[in-house]
Amino acid sequence: MVVEVSTSKTGKHGHAKCHFVGIDIFNGKKLEDIVPSSHNCDVPHVNRTDYQLIDISEDGFVSLLTENGNTKDDLKLPTDDSLLTQIKDGFGEGKDLVVTVMSAMGEEQICALKDIGPKN
Repeated sequence: MVVEVSTSKTGKHGHAKCHFVGIDIFNGKKLEDIVPSSHNCDVPHVNRTDYQLIDISEDGFVSLLTENGNTKDDLKLPTDDSLLTQIKDGFGEGKDLVVTVMSAMGEEQICALKDIGPKN
């Protein structure tokens, strides 16, 4: 996610430059890049998808229910302590939980949680 953009003046040897500062959406690290203003930049496509949480395995993987009724079993619990605690506690209490999975550039991570009520 880009948090700051600044542009330098054209120098005697070429183009004005754009200075981008961003935060990695998966690990929160600050990143910087400088690109000539006349060049194109690649922009990642970020998707958010909601899945119902079915199960949590002992090794930290989650089982999620997809829209078409299949299961998605290749994601681990998030590393964010607050979100991790909310998921484990809610699941342990038998609540129906929906997790939001953010995906970009071949990476996926659980980024949010919704409680849709107690299990029937």
